[in-house]
Amino acid sequence: MSERALQTLIALVLAGLWGAGLGFAHWRGNTWSLDRVEATMTDLRTLVRGTAKPPDLITIVAIDDEAVRNEGRYPLSRATLARIVDTIARFGPKAIAVDVLLVDPGKKGDDEALARSLRGTSSVIAAAAVYSGGKQSIAAEGDGPLARVPNAQRFLWPLKAFSDIAAVGVVNVVTDWTGTPRFVPLLFRAGDRTEASFSLRVAAMAVGEDPGIAPDYLSLGGRRIRTDIGHILPLTFYGPRGTIRTISATTVLGGQVDGGIIRDRIVVIGATATGAGDVFPTPFDPVLPGVEVMSTAIAHLMTGDGLVRDQYVRLADAGFAVVLPVVLVGLLAWRRNAIGLAAIVGVVVIWFVVNMTAFSQHIWLSAALPMAAAVPPAILFGAAQLWLGRNQAQYFATQSELLQRVQAPGFAGWLAKHGDFLLEPVRRDAAIIFIDLSGFTGLSETLGPNATRELLNTFHALVDEEVTSCGGVVTNFMGDGAMILFGLPEAATDDAFNAARCCAALSSRTNNWRVSLPASTASRLGFKIGAHYGTIVASRLGGKRRQHIATTGDTVNVASRLMEIAADQNAEVAVSDKMLQVAGRDCELFKSGALRGPVEAQVRGRSGSLAIWLWQSSQTL
Repeated sequence: MSERALQTLIALVLAGLWGAGLGFAHWRGNTWSLDRVEATMTDLRTLVRGTAKPPDLITIVAIDDEAVRNEGRYPLSRATLARIVDTIARFGPKAIAVDVLLVDPGKKGDDEALARSLRGTSSVIAAAAVYSGGKQSIAAEGDGPLARVPNAQRFLWPLKAFSDIAAVGVVNVVTDWTGTPRFVPLLFRAGDRTEASFSLRVAAMAVGEDPGIAPDYLSLGGRRIRTDIGHILPLTFYGPRGTIRTISATTVLGGQVDGGIIRDRIVVIGATATGAGDVFPTPFDPVLPGVEVMSTAIAHLMTGDGLVRDQYVRLADAGFAVVLPVVLVGLLAWRRNAIGLAAIVGVVVIWFVVNMTAFSQHIWLSAALPMAAAVPPAILFGAAQLWLGRNQAQYFATQSELLQRVQAPGFAGWLAKHGDFLLEPVRRDAAIIFIDLSGFTGLSETLGPNATRELLNTFHALVDEEVTSCGGVVTNFMGDGAMILFGLPEAATDDAFNAARCCAALSSRTNNWRVSLPASTASRLGFKIGAHYGTIVASRLGGKRRQHIATTGDTVNVASRLMEIAADQNAEVAVSDKMLQVAGRDCELFKSGALRGPVEAQVRGRSGSLAIWLWQSSQTL
């Protein structure tokens, strides 16, 4: 066997073992580290798939803004809730689901009225599971059909007056890191007590039978419901809020409801009013009401149109995790030219089409797992082949490795020539600028993720352009702000002058950018800049695989705190007297805008006061 063939065989075996290890962990449900990527990929696939028509089985009666306004309070009184239940019951629904926690006593007469209403109906009311530390958990190991059911500390149960006459289900959902509901647990445990979920109770009441429990599925109405680990049901949303038929509680109370949309259907009563708090972000809607999440789960149980991910789907994922890296490594070894690259692209496209087709057919194949299994072996093998095939690759590999360790792109050319740059800490004088947007956090809650990302992208771009043109380096973008440095990789006599020029340029450019935004956005968005000059300590931090340049010292802290002073004084820029002294009277801040100072100001977290200047551009005077 030739040396190249032996190397290829070893690479194939290692790639297969890597994929098998990840696949086994995924089959056991232990790849939580990939959940963020999987959540993002699932949202993208959902958007590509588009909206879907929900089954005509469910009607939501919304306690909306109009109902709250007519009642004059929130939550609605138990007497009003009883009237809603009574009106719905007259039309003969299959089940009435009340997605409202009835855990605290109300007025005696109101509670009695609601109890009478629930007694005469097929109804389900809500309970909640309470978890230690506020985090829902699923047992990592165990055998038996209930071994990995979510284990709660206790249940928050409805008042006995209600739970004695109505079925009770637990309303908790499993969300990902973004808060999007991904699963609805169908069963819950608290000690030796096991309870069904709200959605399962409602579906069971609608079909008129109790569910059967097996290790990997539930049976209901003669149909098998395939569940994921711990008997959790994956969710896929039909569309934005209102996609599932919704009517206002005001319509019901006014007697204007069409009985045809209630008769022989499941009616879910829940809050959609602004400020009710029971909302979740989804791929289609940043504020989907919780009652619609519950209704989605009920629809999945009744029709089987939800996503399927059970042990067999996970086993298929594990198979892809083994096969895909082996195929890609094999193709890299076969041809290192355009034909080989085309073959690799073809394999990836085929996998993507298979994955997307399965998703459109409600089979939730993992996207993150095959990527995590295939990309590292392919990159490592390809890099090794280049290194072994060409001695020149050593230089480029070293350069690439050095560049990847550094966050600030302004150091790229310097690092390529000086590989030992900042291996030891360096003390030197430098100018530090901080810029931060005001009001961005609140604005992002209403803009949504796509618009927020676009807003940040344009802001980051303008900061980078202005800083680069002034000779500085953006060392770190921190969400809606940035840290800027003048003095690395080499100090210059005009660092403070250039930093002052950058402050004025950033202020002008940011003001122009705000003017270009829609009025509703620009009115809620401001900015502040702090700048200081002094001694810093610069060094490279991190391990061998990943490093970044860190700048520390009192100068950095003061520059950051000066933004607060700028905001408090209604100025765009707060700059230390020391920086202006070093910059000189010819700097841009003296020539344009309005400069006030020096004034003595107390810097938070620092003893003594500091002489500062406050600057406002001519555009905002």
